[in-house]
Amino acid sequence: MPTDRRSGCPFDPPAELTAPDDEPVRRMRYADGHLGWLVTGHAAARAVLADPRFSSRYELLHLPIPMEGAPEQIPPAPVGDMTGLDAPEHTRYRRLLTGKFTVRRMRALTRRIEEFTAGCLEAMEQAGPPADLVEVFARPVPALVICELLGVPYADRERFQSDVAVLFDQRADAAAKGAAQEALLRYVGALVAAKRAEPTDDLLSDLTSTDLTDEELAGIGGLLLAAGLDTTANMLGLGTFALLSHPGQLAALRADPGLAGQAVEELLRYLSVADPLPRSALEDVEVEGRLIRAGETVTVSVQAVNRDPHRFPDPDRFDIGRGAAGHLAFGHGAHQCLGQQLARVEMTVAFPALFARFPTLRLAVPPGEVPLRDRANIYGVTALPVTWGKEGTGE
Repeated sequence: MPTDRRSGCPFDPPAELTAPDDEPVRRMRYADGHLGWLVTGHAAARAVLADPRFSSRYELLHLPIPMEGAPEQIPPAPVGDMTGLDAPEHTRYRRLLTGKFTVRRMRALTRRIEEFTAGCLEAMEQAGPPADLVEVFARPVPALVICELLGVPYADRERFQSDVAVLFDQRADAAAKGAAQEALLRYVGALVAAKRAEPTDDLLSDLTSTDLTDEELAGIGGLLLAAGLDTTANMLGLGTFALLSHPGQLAALRADPGLAGQAVEELLRYLSVADPLPRSALEDVEVEGRLIRAGETVTVSVQAVNRDPHRFPDPDRFDIGRGAAGHLAFGHGAHQCLGQQLARVEMTVAFPALFARFPTLRLAVPPGEVPLRDRANIYGVTALPVTWGKEGTGE
């Protein structure tokens, strides 16, 4: 699967993924030699992701991107890992969690998100320019939020953030990923045991009152913690880079903070940081005139799908006024991201607050020197050097 982006185009998918053709479903050779499929069309992606005849079970999939030391067959999902399960197991977990991630409940967290955001911005201003926005803002804000939601001590973040980074790193080998996963599950497992003994006002404590076992709770908690840390952090870092690189769009957002919701949706479409989404056909299925045979792996490229010109006119143009509803940045179907409303609230609060607090915010290095996180399941920047104040003075 192509992963190399065009030189000087950090926000655009690899050119091979969005080649102008009429093949929304194409043949693709997988890392292990399997001949499967690549989906780059919006309609085809929705069809695959919503169809229960396509499985998410890890043991049925072939990896679209090579991983050193990967076994010939991927092992089944660990207990509690919903992303690698189908119905009815997935349905059981999903029903237990859906009520915890309602739009109303996520919006109720807005005040705390505003407090966390203001605290990070205050610390950033006190330290003075220049700063690495990833370190002082993009990573701490979602970490504070997900720790608050789950009931994870924020002071423990050094114990699990490095493990989460390994899990999403495409360069890490199978052994390193396995060790990181075990470490994360041990940490969350110990936390679950503490919640059972002495519940607190948080999501993990709420879940101890269900019929979930400790092992299931550790798996679910580890999944939510990892996803809540990494995805939003990369959207905040890369999203800030994108806005600073499109001054006209940033000026429109600054002039009307009420556009924040629209801006977030366009950033989600334009950047599509969580990619790709593989599935395996459980039986022969026809998609867009292509016959996909039982056992073949199909990989949906979210980056390409969200740049489909048949769905989004002039898709390579970043335009916060376009109305990007219908993008698939959070997936689609039964496995659509549970935390999408939380992520939306975080970004809708964070971006306007950042640019209101620092109206002269700008990159501290040339755009080409911003280090990209281009070998990870969640795309982003590893650092974003910024400065503010009068040009050349930092005052």
